[in-house]
Amino acid sequence: MPFLYFDPTFIILIPAMLFGLYAQYKVNSTYSKYSKVNNARRLTGAQVARQILDDNGLYDVQVAHISGNLTDNYNPKTNIVSLSDSVYNSTSVAAIGVAAHECGHAVQHAVGYMPVKIRTALVPVTNFGSSAGMIILLVGLLFSSYNLAMFGVLLYSLMAVFQLVTLPVEYNASSRALKTLENDMVLYEDEVPAARKVLNAAALTYVAALVSTLSTILRLFLIVGSRSGRRNSR
Repeated sequence: MPFLYFDPTFIILIPAMLFGLYAQYKVNSTYSKYSKVNNARRLTGAQVARQILDDNGLYDVQVAHISGNLTDNYNPKTNIVSLSDSVYNSTSVAAIGVAAHECGHAVQHAVGYMPVKIRTALVPVTNFGSSAGMIILLVGLLFSSYNLAMFGVLLYSLMAVFQLVTLPVEYNASSRALKTLENDMVLYEDEVPAARKVLNAAALTYVAALVSTLSTILRLFLIVGSRSGRRNSR
């Protein structure tokens, strides 16, 4: 679709792309650095996860191993905290931070943290908007129906709403994780800043994703607006 990809508005995406590359570099380099620093108590990511869950009364939440690197996640449907190859058996400060973060998500669901409820409710709407919105946009541009094309952009914009709600969810999970690691003496005081740097770097990727989506939305609005303006000027 040349009218979408090869036009002057593409320049709008460049800052977001650079920011995304920086965020990815930051998380990889920070995790790599602190994955070489073992916690003094020699606890593994799996052990810390189990301890945090039990301390919060979440005995029914399982801790499982999942393949891959930094594929860690919490699935509220299965009630499982899955820890990746680089986290599950690792005693590094970085691994402890990531394991605690995923447990933070489990605690959020358990206490009914409102942004989590909102994000969960937005999932089906966002999935529909991101796919149907682009189709409607392309159809609108193809048939010069710019009101329809603009509606497609608005539907696609639901992705940004979802990502915006995701930010407080991720930052709150990290905040819960760091407080637990410090208050329960899982990590010693001088080890907590390293875990914080890892989690802050990871959170930056969510900010980059939002910036990228907002840039794309702005670009699409400009494409539709310019084509509509040219038609009206004839």
